[in-house]
Amino acid sequence: MVSRGSFQLLQHRNKKLDAVFKLCRHADSSAMLERSTDVTHSLQESDNHCSSALISTCEDCLRLGPECAWCSQERFLNQRCGSVADLRLRGCQEEFMENPDVKVVVNAALDSSQVTPREITIHMRPGSIASFVVEVRQLERYPVDLYYLVDVSASMQENLDRLKTVGLALSHQMKEHSSDFRVGFGSFVDKPVSPYIDVHPTKLVNPCSDYEVHCRPAHGFIHVLPVTKNMTEFTRVIQEQRISGNMDTPEGGLDAMLQATVCKKDIGWRPEAKHLLLVMTDQPSHLALDSKLAGIVVPHDGRCHLQDNIYSQTATMEHPSIGQLAEKLLENSVYSIFAVDQLQYRWYEDLMSLIPGSYVGRLFPKASNLKDLVVHAYKKLLSDVELQVGVEDGQAHRFRVNITAFCPNGSSVFENTKCSSVRPKQTVFFNVTVGMISCPASAGGADQEVVISVRPVGLNESVTVRVRQVCGCGCSEAGRCHDDSNSTACSAEMGKGWDVCREDRSKPVCSGRGTCRCGTCVCDSSRLGNIYGKFCEMDDFSCPYERGLVCGGRGQCVSGECVCQPGFTGDTCECSVSTETCVSDDESICGGLGKCVCGRCVCDDPQRSGTFCEKCLTCYSSCLSHWGCVGCHLSNGLRPHAFQLCNHSCTPLVDYVDDITELVRGKYCLYLTPEKCHYRFLMDVTTDGPQLHISRHPVCVWGQRSVKTFLSTFLLTLMLGIGLLAVVSHLLRTRNCAWQKKPNQQSDCKDSAYGPTTNEKTITYRRDRLPNQPVEIHSHTSKTALPNAWQ
Repeated sequence: MVSRGSFQLLQHRNKKLDAVFKLCRHADSSAMLERSTDVTHSLQESDNHCSSALISTCEDCLRLGPECAWCSQERFLNQRCGSVADLRLRGCQEEFMENPDVKVVVNAALDSSQVTPREITIHMRPGSIASFVVEVRQLERYPVDLYYLVDVSASMQENLDRLKTVGLALSHQMKEHSSDFRVGFGSFVDKPVSPYIDVHPTKLVNPCSDYEVHCRPAHGFIHVLPVTKNMTEFTRVIQEQRISGNMDTPEGGLDAMLQATVCKKDIGWRPEAKHLLLVMTDQPSHLALDSKLAGIVVPHDGRCHLQDNIYSQTATMEHPSIGQLAEKLLENSVYSIFAVDQLQYRWYEDLMSLIPGSYVGRLFPKASNLKDLVVHAYKKLLSDVELQVGVEDGQAHRFRVNITAFCPNGSSVFENTKCSSVRPKQTVFFNVTVGMISCPASAGGADQEVVISVRPVGLNESVTVRVRQVCGCGCSEAGRCHDDSNSTACSAEMGKGWDVCREDRSKPVCSGRGTCRCGTCVCDSSRLGNIYGKFCEMDDFSCPYERGLVCGGRGQCVSGECVCQPGFTGDTCECSVSTETCVSDDESICGGLGKCVCGRCVCDDPQRSGTFCEKCLTCYSSCLSHWGCVGCHLSNGLRPHAFQLCNHSCTPLVDYVDDITELVRGKYCLYLTPEKCHYRFLMDVTTDGPQLHISRHPVCVWGQRSVKTFLSTFLLTLMLGIGLLAVVSHLLRTRNCAWQKKPNQQSDCKDSAYGPTTNEKTITYRRDRLPNQPVEIHSHTSKTALPNAWQ
């Protein structure tokens, strides 16, 4: 019984998965399928790829790729290996075709709180691909195990002293982010062999004897305290630690990290907790092959070698490689945090791309920021959700795996395996695509399962993918798994002669394109394509091509003509029978203005265009083309019965309006009447079709023109009269002034016979003039007479 709440949760999860699957299919079609484009570009290429005279067994045929199938039908005289379409055309029945399909079986019985699903089984054949979705959900609060792995060389004295006081404060702060926080402690220096340390007997006991300081002997790794909740015990252990010393600069950090990772029981890693390995150092670390300087040539085996909490193989095994360490960290779900000196930050930063689930932070002097560094690193590592894939040894070269992450913020990038800034209770979806390249070289290996591990970094849950390789055939019991063309079972058929292989007696045997065997035509092979049919009269390459494909890829070539698939027609099957693409908004075909041909509208009126024949630049632009419609309506008095009487002369819909100026779209036209008036009408193209608007009120043109003409004539006559009166008045006044003028007689009229004159005046001043004596002023005026034009 499933509760209602569980059912709603499943419905919600299924909706999310449906959306992810749609994106996944898009990612698959644009990525993994690109690798098989060369063999699936067309039916012709796949046929040529599978039809090879060198293929004589079913197993060899299936190894060519998923596009090839084997026909195990008895008395099948054609080549048995080919594409499914090719074998069907040659007469092979479906039940005798060996064509294994890809199957993905999800085991939903295993419960999980973080990773779903937990187990998947895939049936694959060479060249095939399969996709599935992995769902990773972040919890809100995890139990946390933090293991301090501290470099106790002499240069780390101040940081070690600081750790004695910061451990308790860090424990209190981490309780805000963890449901159960525990800590452990271990130390390392370097391999206790030359040239890494001074091997003088006194220096082996006390490496710091030259400085009169009592130091502990150098060591590769010592496990001091398993993870515990007892912070008092942790503080006591830290206070008891003493520094050590070595000679070279690099330390044995990676060597100690691997032991702290794989020795799960000794360290006390809890399966349900987040595992944090905090490495504190101020120097880089030795890498693989560095041990050869000390004569150590045995590669590290990746196992735990703790005896009495001391790494026992430090002087006999090499340092681990970075890849080996990264594999063990991922396998044991351990996050690594490097708290390093400022000078070594860049060296450890380069390791982050090689070690999944790692974080590098700058350690301030005296480790003053250690508490904040660890808290920030934990938040950052927890917010990054990353997926890693591992294929069992010796099988990785036969498989390809691609991952695309679909993050909660909606982003998705092909081959992106990581989402950042993921908050608690959010879910990340990963589309995983697995491709099988080839079968194993040995026949026995084809029956073995190949295990692929899909593991989120830092989580203790993973997905186990079991790949069952389909490299054999099931035709051994019934049918033929080998191509035996020399069978004698048809000797009786050969006695009937060659006529059984002729379409009629006038035509050649097998149409001249095959060989008659056992009364059946075995068609020849051609580089152009396939030849088939009872008498080899058909082929798939003598028909018209469309877009580079025979019959446009939508039909088969039969006797030189295309036999189209359902839903297509035409010489090259280029036309779609469906009319869905021709349905306009009013759910009519081409808006009722055309026919649907090959999925496109062909308009009845050549003046029309557009997807649904809705455009016509010249249909309604001429005013004269609608005068017959307007005249019909006017002759019927613009009454309602005119709509029926004028249907024969009106193509568009007609509407009567009082004020046509309120319509802002279209073009205004005039209809002149015998009464010298005009009616305004407007052609408008609306969503319902063309609309003709006719104004009810005419405008009489002759009334307006008479008023304008009268006013113009009146104003012009008035202005001419006024001007004439002004000229006559001026002439009369001038004549009167000439008659009244006499000598020595002043006249009020100005003599127009005189023009402008020049006056000269001489003024004389006397400085010593007598009182009451006037000043003499001499003035001389000259006048120049001008000819009088009126005399």
